[in-house]
Amino acid sequence: MKVLVIGSGSREHALVLALSRDPQVDAVIAAPGNPGIAAIAHTEAVDMNDAAAVTALAETLDVDLVVIGPEAPLVAGVADALRESSFPVFGPSSEAAVLEGSKAFAKEIMESANVPTARAVVAYTPDEAAAALDEFGAPYVVKADGLAAGKGVVVTSDRAEALTHASSCLEVSDRVVIEHYLDGPEVSLFVLCDGQHTLPLAPAQDFKRIGDGDTGPNTGGMGAYSPLPWIPAGTVDDIVTTVAQPVVDEMTRRGTPFVGLLYCGLALTSKGMRVVEFNVRFGDPETQSVLARLRSPLGQTMLAAAEGRLDEVGDLDWDPRTSVTVVMAAENYPSTPRTGDIIRGLNTADDLDDVHILHAGTARATDTGAGFAPEDTVISEDVAETGDIVTAGGRVLSVVSLGDGLDEARAKAYAAVDEVKWDGEQHRTDIAEVAARGQITVADIYPAPAEPVAAPTATGLDSQAPELPGWTHVYSGKVRDLYIPDTAADAASAEQLLMVASDRISAYDWVLDSEIPDKGRVLTGLSLWWFDQLSDVIGNHVISSDVPQAVRGRGLIVKNLSMIPVECVARGYLTGSGMADYKATGSVCGIQLPAGLIEADRLEPAIFTPATKAELGDHDKNVSFDQVAETIGADQAGTIRDLTIEIYQRAEEIARKRGIILADTKFEFGTLSDGTIVLGDEVLTPDSSRFWDASSYESGQPQASFDKQFVRDWLTKESGWDKSSDTPPPALPAEVVEKTRARYIEAFEKLTGQKFPA
Repeated sequence: MKVLVIGSGSREHALVLALSRDPQVDAVIAAPGNPGIAAIAHTEAVDMNDAAAVTALAETLDVDLVVIGPEAPLVAGVADALRESSFPVFGPSSEAAVLEGSKAFAKEIMESANVPTARAVVAYTPDEAAAALDEFGAPYVVKADGLAAGKGVVVTSDRAEALTHASSCLEVSDRVVIEHYLDGPEVSLFVLCDGQHTLPLAPAQDFKRIGDGDTGPNTGGMGAYSPLPWIPAGTVDDIVTTVAQPVVDEMTRRGTPFVGLLYCGLALTSKGMRVVEFNVRFGDPETQSVLARLRSPLGQTMLAAAEGRLDEVGDLDWDPRTSVTVVMAAENYPSTPRTGDIIRGLNTADDLDDVHILHAGTARATDTGAGFAPEDTVISEDVAETGDIVTAGGRVLSVVSLGDGLDEARAKAYAAVDEVKWDGEQHRTDIAEVAARGQITVADIYPAPAEPVAAPTATGLDSQAPELPGWTHVYSGKVRDLYIPDTAADAASAEQLLMVASDRISAYDWVLDSEIPDKGRVLTGLSLWWFDQLSDVIGNHVISSDVPQAVRGRGLIVKNLSMIPVECVARGYLTGSGMADYKATGSVCGIQLPAGLIEADRLEPAIFTPATKAELGDHDKNVSFDQVAETIGADQAGTIRDLTIEIYQRAEEIARKRGIILADTKFEFGTLSDGTIVLGDEVLTPDSSRFWDASSYESGQPQASFDKQFVRDWLTKESGWDKSSDTPPPALPAEVVEKTRARYIEAFEKLTGQKFPA
């Protein structure tokens, strides 16, 4: 599907990235977008608050879903106009958006829905505001009633400052909200809504004040992190049950159903959970950290919400790692920010592992402004040239990282921050620091935090497959788990199967205790990409990638084929078991080759070298074509031989253009009920193929490969493990795991030309 994202900030940049990871999303267009978004998606200039202009753009682009990022176009009724033109929209109507547009209205809704919140007084004059301040006492909480881009709240112990802010609010509105101060740590929870149903995302915490130690004025947000290691067990369920669902029900009762994102800002006070505020869109900067961890397909989930089908979506799948976001702001923010400064180091920072640089207040310089100067003029500062990225707002960039725990995620984020420079840049240095030190506490009335969920490890093949709604686990191979529908009696009679690629890794016929993070997603994503490239040559077994949330990105619903019991191997280069066979016999699988060939020599033409399909724990064994013909018949043997070579030649040409040599690969074929032969299993992945780096290729020596070579080398050269023994191999060091993961991802990115979804 084609998705149009309305907005121009870091939040929209994060949305575009997350939507682009959805396998069902063919294109993402941002309007108006920003220079960072323009580097990864198409952008269109539009006044995002002009309902007619946005609707006309959606019609021109013929989009399947519109996602509205900021609050202003929602309050302006852009979603209403789009819905009137029959577009599915993720974002509430203007009437429902009043939940953020008016703090007083939000208080009214919470009272009607019996939602716990701070006691508040709506003041209409400075005198009424002063009386409310005196009634509540310090610390004073003063909130502008309307939209204020996250900066309409003042929390202070200075009564004069509080009254001044209240008076300034009343100069632009007929009312201001004075609240009782809420103690305890704050939690941000995004909840997807379809007018009836709710689905929570992962919780986060943001940092509003400009300075370290929560000092200085409030901003739109200077950083965030997710998940929250200190959050009490069951908090998310409590928020949905006592806050989000009652509000959605109340809005529906009033005839203004809420469809979109309900942002619940809460405090875990000493007297219980209390709502601090509602927003009607993704919060910035929490969105950046939350969506960095989302593995489920965002586009499909948002479309389900827009179409009232959120109850069809199961629990969402999350990266277990921690994400930290650090906002880099312009000089003099949050007052009147300085703009036009050249930003340097963006590419260096964005190339760091597990880091994304998301743009907000940036622009491309269009005029050097330099003019002419006498030869002896001293130029004391850089002048932006056309095309340079320059500052163009208060919050300029969001630096988003992923790491194993807060310490690693913080280190990665701040390492990237250090690479980016411009005059007057400012950022907080303490984002998530208190949480990393374990110094966030909640009152004794809350349950202890839930135990962290450890990443699964492959200690065996009988109990590691996750339980999935609607599916029954029936088999685990070396690296895959197989399921049948709950309605099927057995695997033989099931019309469909769910095939899940795990992160397990095997070597020398052992399944290791260590896993390679994201390996399953690489195998599945690459297979889908190759199936598409080969669709004019041969069909395949894929029905859908719309699988249960727990295995999104790793699972495929496939046709239950009658598999042909042959590993169909194509070799374009002499290496591995083929080289061993050649040294011993001068041939490979009975195919005589010229004398004098050396390691990694190219074979012209490529050869078909089939193998038997071994049981789990055994080697596949090379066999001759005649042996295959005896097993499955000469006609079918000839067909799969010809298909194997044709597919290899097509794939080898595609890979070579992308800087990768496809040395050899194996395919598995199966037949449909009408006898049609199609591809099954995985295809052309680092597990089923030998990919070499074309830039360093030289025959006569081992080649740099895009697979588990780091694992094999460590096991046989450094670990001391004897691969010929009956002793299981040892666990892999973290460095070997990370290098192997990086190599798998590099193969994905070089072949597809796409950024691997973090």
